[in-house]
Amino acid sequence: MTDEAVLRFAEEVQHEIEAAITDEAPFSEEVFTHYLLERLEDAGHCENTFDLYQEGRIRNATYRIDGYAFDEERSRLDLFTTIYSAELPPARLPTPDVVKTFERALRFASACVDGLASQLEPSNTDASDLARLIETQASDLTAIRIVLLTNGVIGNIKPSTEWRGHTVDYEVYDIVRLQRILGEGETRADISVDLENLTGNPLPCLHVEGGKGEYEAYLAVVPGDVLSTVYERYGSRLLELNVRAFLGLRGRKSVNAELRRTIVEQPAMFLAFNNGIVATVDDLELVSDEASGAVAIRKLNGLQIVNGGQTTASLHRARRKESILLDGVAVPIKIIKVGGADLSEMVSSISRAANRQNNIQLADFSANDPFHQELETLANNTWLEDGRGRWFYERARGSYLAAEQKASYRKTDQKIFRTQTPKQRRLNKLDVARYLTAWDGLPHRVCLGGQKNFQHFMQAMKDNPPPAIDAEWFKRLIALAVLYRAVEKKIRSMKLPAYRSQIASYLIAGLGHRTGGRIDFKRIWSQQAISPQLEQLIEQWTPVMDAAMRTSAGQRNPSEWYKKEDCWKDIKQQLPALTEPLPPELSYAGEGGAQSLAPVGTHSAADYDRIEQVMKLDGATLLEVAEKGQQAGLVHFRVAGICRTLAGYAAGGWRRKPSAKQAKPALEAIKAVAEAGIVTLELEQSTEAS
Repeated sequence: MTDEAVLRFAEEVQHEIEAAITDEAPFSEEVFTHYLLERLEDAGHCENTFDLYQEGRIRNATYRIDGYAFDEERSRLDLFTTIYSAELPPARLPTPDVVKTFERALRFASACVDGLASQLEPSNTDASDLARLIETQASDLTAIRIVLLTNGVIGNIKPSTEWRGHTVDYEVYDIVRLQRILGEGETRADISVDLENLTGNPLPCLHVEGGKGEYEAYLAVVPGDVLSTVYERYGSRLLELNVRAFLGLRGRKSVNAELRRTIVEQPAMFLAFNNGIVATVDDLELVSDEASGAVAIRKLNGLQIVNGGQTTASLHRARRKESILLDGVAVPIKIIKVGGADLSEMVSSISRAANRQNNIQLADFSANDPFHQELETLANNTWLEDGRGRWFYERARGSYLAAEQKASYRKTDQKIFRTQTPKQRRLNKLDVARYLTAWDGLPHRVCLGGQKNFQHFMQAMKDNPPPAIDAEWFKRLIALAVLYRAVEKKIRSMKLPAYRSQIASYLIAGLGHRTGGRIDFKRIWSQQAISPQLEQLIEQWTPVMDAAMRTSAGQRNPSEWYKKEDCWKDIKQQLPALTEPLPPELSYAGEGGAQSLAPVGTHSAADYDRIEQVMKLDGATLLEVAEKGQQAGLVHFRVAGICRTLAGYAAGGWRRKPSAKQAKPALEAIKAVAEAGIVTLELEQSTEAS
């Protein structure tokens, strides 16, 4: 009999799928796959996933996948396959059907190695690019997973098998497990590490009694290859959700270089040189020697690494990515089993205390970060123009579902909740990171995937916080969300063969770059929609961006190339031109800065062209124009001041962008000193004619 909580969750999932079915996405199984991959990525169970339905035949057998993920860092390939049913309550799936589904997905990998890419038409689709990726990377893969996504119930699953010299693991996310992860929220119970099985023997340790029975501590030394194996199995799930987004970012190059040097040159000294890791467990199994009284750890349940995630990931990279042997590498580990204290509070406190030694601030803990708390407050208190609706910010995963369930106790409350905050006006942390990162001109970061992009976004927020997180800023964020989603919807409707999400991020970045980050956000916020003219511009830009991105990729794998900064630098030089008449969102823009919501003054395509021309110059050139131009009497001191201001913008990577009122006199000054031969510059014809 299906558990009541599971049944409620299954009903909720089904409602979500039915609501998401559109003309652009008419198939419930594909919508279900997209929905789950997005949610599982948010929960940290997978990274950089793509939903991709591909079915065909090789000889007399069929192959099929519904999505994939390729982890370049760990050289791991995940192939997702889906079984979805609209029946309630969820039914138990027959074992033969499950086995058949797994075999079809693995058959796709075999077909790829055997040259499937050359048989697929057209040759520039997601499927053909994935086939080429598998064909070229097959021999170097360290792990392959076949993952079944289903809203049914599954018992035992297929054991691991061998495939072309690789071990293939099979994993299932059925409705029971999905409810535990996405409905109730992630628990650590799924993470169980059998040390005796990994090493052949239990792990010797020193047991230390904690104060007042609140915890117990165990000090041990774990082999480096064991730690690498555990990380390969669980990845970022080993890292507590409130710190995961920051481990591995700070000092990555310098620290990892030192770790690598020790592993290669002095592996026996790793124990002496490394600070080790701090972990918590829900429980652990011990064995003891009656004669000597020695204690050893057989199994760890609910393992979480709260300090040392960078060390763990670096060891794994050295072993798997660089083929460096970890023989002789030993890592000190302190394991905390929480007793009478509150587990979540204890974990959080240990995380904060342990990470202070690495200069990570309290503001680094994502869900409880003041930025996210303030964003949640603004969402709750900022109403749309009609005063009847607002957006819901899902600061903690599952909070929207919890709020909806709370409102469902009374019909009137449920109706009010759904009217005020419908599902289409819900956004989460990954959404915010995606929208703002793309608009700020970092589409390659967005292409890294939700979690990795979020890591970079939060570090950037810490290093360069916005001037003010207030109601105006929040309205601008929502307007950007409306714009981004409109771009995604338009691209879906155009049925491009591949890379729709990457094209969306690059198109948004290109629009932000062309406009200097200044469009009429107030109009978008007020109408909660973009104009037909802007929608038409997006439709015109989409095939141009697609062609430019493919040309830039050349013979490289597109999905990997789009993650590189060099790709964006190349695409930035090929952006489509803005022409008259401009959409109303672009025909005027705020002069109070790129963060401004309300527009002031009209803008033309020529204005945006000038802004772009200025942004092609570096800070040193702009300073030279200001200094030498003013000394020669060719540049007025006020214009020289503008050039110095813009030099500061350039030095900051054009995070702040010039306005039209700054760009025009700056370009006139640049042209004057260039024609006088004081500064050597090559100006484009469009600039000279402006």
